[in-house]
Amino acid sequence: MTQSYVGTKQVTAWPQAHADGREGYAVQYQDGYASWSPKDVFEAAYVPMGHVGHLAPHQQRVIAEQEQLADRIKKLEAFLRTPLFAGLPEDEQRLLKMQADAMVLYLGIINTRSAKFA
Repeated sequence: MTQSYVGTKQVTAWPQAHADGREGYAVQYQDGYASWSPKDVFEAAYVPMGHVGHLAPHQQRVIAEQEQLADRIKKLEAFLRTPLFAGLPEDEQRLLKMQADAMVLYLGIINTRSAKFA
């Protein structure tokens, strides 16, 4: 039986056109494996963290969480402005707004932590 999976991994990547001219990224995984990914596929799967190689691994994980959470907040806040959201039952709308508020509070805590990594 098939299942759905969601994954989180940190990679190093840089823009690189494919031999056939398609836009994409060269990708280097932490175990040394290298590959190439089309631009749209890569950008749908990864959120940029900036230059974090100088940070300790646990600090890099905080930065990764910070960027992923900021991305999720952005997407949730965009959803809250859609007709689909407006058509949800009031209790579901209230819960989603509470979720967004909690995520923003949590991001504030992570931002305070990461500011100390300088």
